[in-house]
Amino acid sequence: MDTDRTWAEDEFGDADLGDVRRTARLVQLASVLGSQPSASLPEATDDAATLKAAYRFFDNDYVRAEAMLKSHVRSTKARLQTVPLVLAVQDTTYLDWTDHPHTSGLGPLAAPSHQGLLAHTTLALTPERVPLGLLQQPVWARAKHVHRNQDHQQRTIADKESQKWLTSLQAVIAARSECPSTHFVSVGDREADVYDLFLLTRPLGVDLLIRAAQNRKADHEEKYLWAAMASAPIAATVSIHMGARAGQAARDATLSVRWRQITLRPPNSRTTDKLPTITVWAVWAVETEPPPGLEAVEWLLLTTVPISRLDAALERLEWYACSWGSAVWHKLLTSGCRIEQRQVETAARLKRCLTLYSGIAWRIR
Repeated sequence: MDTDRTWAEDEFGDADLGDVRRTARLVQLASVLGSQPSASLPEATDDAATLKAAYRFFDNDYVRAEAMLKSHVRSTKARLQTVPLVLAVQDTTYLDWTDHPHTSGLGPLAAPSHQGLLAHTTLALTPERVPLGLLQQPVWARAKHVHRNQDHQQRTIADKESQKWLTSLQAVIAARSECPSTHFVSVGDREADVYDLFLLTRPLGVDLLIRAAQNRKADHEEKYLWAAMASAPIAATVSIHMGARAGQAARDATLSVRWRQITLRPPNSRTTDKLPTITVWAVWAVETEPPPGLEAVEWLLLTTVPISRLDAALERLEWYACSWGSAVWHKLLTSGCRIEQRQVETAARLKRCLTLYSGIAWRIR
């Protein structure tokens, strides 16, 4: 059996591209490019005719990236059916094509001098860090000459880039409706610390685990989140392995752990919205003696999954550590599939190319 062809059929064979021949071409390209993910298009394709067909496919406006992804998401949900707990890790990838200045339709990235696209991916993982596939991946280019901080507090969540966190959660809710026996936990890093995310109505079986970024007001004697957590007793000391990151070598870190239930109050800037308080469980893990010259590891996690015992608090830490699996997928996409080296001249073509290679990156995990 041709395993390359089989996986490509499974992931992309249901894509509705308006013509069965386009879907057949998609499956063929997934198989061919997936067998040599780091190769350039000319190197990966078998011959001049296949290369020409690949460029024509990515240039075809009838080929919608959303339809390609929908087929993969359908397969992902099938894999989730028998999994009791799924961590839906959402994260934003900055894809940089600054070295290809003639590519049209790109927008500024974190540094305005850098041009590219943003992809907000929701990756489904098991607690054992087995990637099961993507649940969502909107891709966009930021508008040029727009100051993101201008009138930030006055704009509604729908008008902000932070809407992406709610959109991901809605995709998780949709997955839960098709996988009623699966418990989903939407996991986000500090950027996901958005009050509206906790207010979004969730069905039973869908929860949140978010790393806190803001020292929010707390409905407690201590008044603020970090102070309220400092009043909780140290419940345990644990050792975790930190992978290599940001120029730092991998190491083991010893963390003191506190946990408690806490009620947070809405931001001062939202007073006129009359928002309710939110009650969550918080787990605070801090490295008390980091190596000289290194910043201490600190995670303050907010979750809607109840915690009544220490082992549950430690389990939430393990779940959050699993979110590093998203970074592994990103590395596979950028280094393994060399997505930022793809030269197809327009953002529209890049989105189709990105969707295909996102599935390939999951495949070669």
